[in-house]
Amino acid sequence: MKKFKIILWSIGGFLILILALVAFNAANSKGNSALITVIMLLIGLVLGGIIAFLASKKFGSSAPVISESSHTIAESMRKVFKVVTAEGHFNEIYNYEETTKLFNFIPSKKKALVIVQAKILVGYDFDKFKWEINDELKTVKLLYFPEPEILSTETDYKYYNIEEQFFNLFSKDDLANIQQNGKKQVIEAAKKSHLPQVAADQMKMLLIELLQGKNWQIENPSLISQKELMVK
Repeated sequence: MKKFKIILWSIGGFLILILALVAFNAANSKGNSALITVIMLLIGLVLGGIIAFLASKKFGSSAPVISESSHTIAESMRKVFKVVTAEGHFNEIYNYEETTKLFNFIPSKKKALVIVQAKILVGYDFDKFKWEINDELKTVKLLYFPEPEILSTETDYKYYNIEEQFFNLFSKDDLANIQQNGKKQVIEAAKKSHLPQVAADQMKMLLIELLQGKNWQIENPSLISQKELMVK
């Protein structure tokens, strides 16, 4: 908006300058009366005043009136048994830069530095477990134990050092892609961190202590180990 204001004022000043030159030439030309000079100057002043008025009215308006409404629709609900066993906090510095060429030879660049702050919750979905229960021996034998998975990702984005040129501005799609790519980078960092191992160790300890508290034993606890972190 600031750039648009500058352009508007520049156009007005340019028009006034042109009319002043025309009036000056008319005053010094033979066969032109002083009346033409006065008329040209008045036209230039009127045009300049109109442009100034429009610019002031456009950018000096009062605070906008905001009206909001929302409608919430519950699409589906179902019972789940998911346990969070690890929580990680990540700060990702994401640098975005895009260069295009106007008329195939004039470079135009835009870039932004984004700090992605994320909280990632990792755990297990008990619906994916497979085990056998022996009531006589009071044992639970693990047959299959799934990989830990990301159950929730909460992200916050802070933009720094945004630079854009007049013919290469950030659009809503650009900002959406930046946020999506920044979130992907955070998830990749979480997969390479110790978060999956922490989740596996916590789950193993939880099941062992829970069963021992009821005088039960768990078999094949080694199945609960660090594996590839699953992403929903």
